[in-house]
Amino acid sequence: MAAQEALDELVQLLDLEAIEVNIFRGTSPDEHRQRVFGGQVAAQALMAAARTVDVGDVHSLHAYFLRPGDPDIPILYEVDRIRDGRSFTTRRVVAIQHGRAIFNLSASFHVTEEGLEHAFEMPDVPDPESLPDFATLMAPHANQVGDWFLRPRPIDLRYVDQFPLTRDTPLPPFANVWVRANGALPDDPILHACILTYLSDMTLLDTTLLPHGVAGFGGANLMAASLDHAMWFHRPFRADEWLLYAQDTPSTSGARGLARGSIYTHDGRLAVSVVQEGLIRMLDS
Repeated sequence: MAAQEALDELVQLLDLEAIEVNIFRGTSPDEHRQRVFGGQVAAQALMAAARTVDVGDVHSLHAYFLRPGDPDIPILYEVDRIRDGRSFTTRRVVAIQHGRAIFNLSASFHVTEEGLEHAFEMPDVPDPESLPDFATLMAPHANQVGDWFLRPRPIDLRYVDQFPLTRDTPLPPFANVWVRANGALPDDPILHACILTYLSDMTLLDTTLLPHGVAGFGGANLMAASLDHAMWFHRPFRADEWLLYAQDTPSTSGARGLARGSIYTHDGRLAVSVVQEGLIRMLDS
């Protein structure tokens, strides 16, 4: 029940307030964060764009994180209706706090069509129900993370590979994580797309640390932050059903890391592709 309540709070977070034509207001959860979680801003911006679209489903988004978000004040989302076509609709969204842009997103919506079909096959990995949940993995580190460990979570994560906090040696540049909303969601495709956008920012950048033997989740002496984020939505999915997030990192250089993700439905259909670059800046000891 606690997990469903946490998910319901996330859904409420995405239910933006319309304060004027093409202008929406979003808030942040009371979690005492130093900055707004990037996945939240991306998901809210996508929701703002979708609120102005009458026909079509989101098929891609491209976004830049410009400044850290302030979790103590609302975020304004200004939508620019760039194009309304017969097949494609395009929107640009700017997120604003303290009079300055903190994030911008372009999203494209497409009326469903039939066409050629192919996709990479899903990696062969253990079933999510056979893997320990996040609370089980985090239990040995409860003292390290404090009250955060006890908080109900809207997203269920099951790591196929080594848990980030236990890494201490270089690993191959690949990671697989099962993900899903931790409860039931309404039958609203854009809500499922926004929830997936939210969770797509949770584990991807950490993949860039794998070849370097650096622990994730703040366990290393580094500064990490998302810089840009892109997603392509290929096939229908439900965010409250298990999805495999297959990730890899082709390059890290110049204090930036690049990571890619392929998100598969439980029955093996490639649903979404993701690419993200982030700041990976090692700090002085």
